[in-house]
Amino acid sequence: MDKKKANELPPLTETLAPATASPTLELDELWSFVQKSENKQWVWIAQCRDTRQVVAYYVGDRSQESCRQLWERIPGEYRQGQCYSDFWAAYRAVLPDQQHRACGKESGQTAHVERWNNTLRQRIGRFVRKTFSFSKCVKMHEYALLLFLHRYNLQFLS
Repeated sequence: MDKKKANELPPLTETLAPATASPTLELDELWSFVQKSENKQWVWIAQCRDTRQVVAYYVGDRSQESCRQLWERIPGEYRQGQCYSDFWAAYRAVLPDQQHRACGKESGQTAHVERWNNTLRQRIGRFVRKTFSFSKCVKMHEYALLLFLHRYNLQFLS
């Protein structure tokens, strides 16, 4: 992992296609760990259903404050539409009621972001639950995620 490469990346917003008039977002969180499995780090993701791009992320715990950090990182033009998430209470507390719909996985409303979670775990060893690959510090964990996000988002711009 090259810390210098991660520091030279442009903001994630520069990898995004323009938002549609009423974008639909899918939000989810997945856990990974740093150093040992007891040190869980939650990766919060907001993905645009229309473009399949990840519009915002946050690495932290599974608290309402972490959900708020994710919401604040979502670019304004993407915050105008409908948001789908699971039933985690933090989403209900943070997202505007008129825009938020909580649903189960069986509904298919969060299928794209759930698939993205699987893609992340398949491509980056340190995000696999049971693995010998792991990050030694949170910053490097986030750098690995950020490099992956840039590459992932840019594939949709070509």
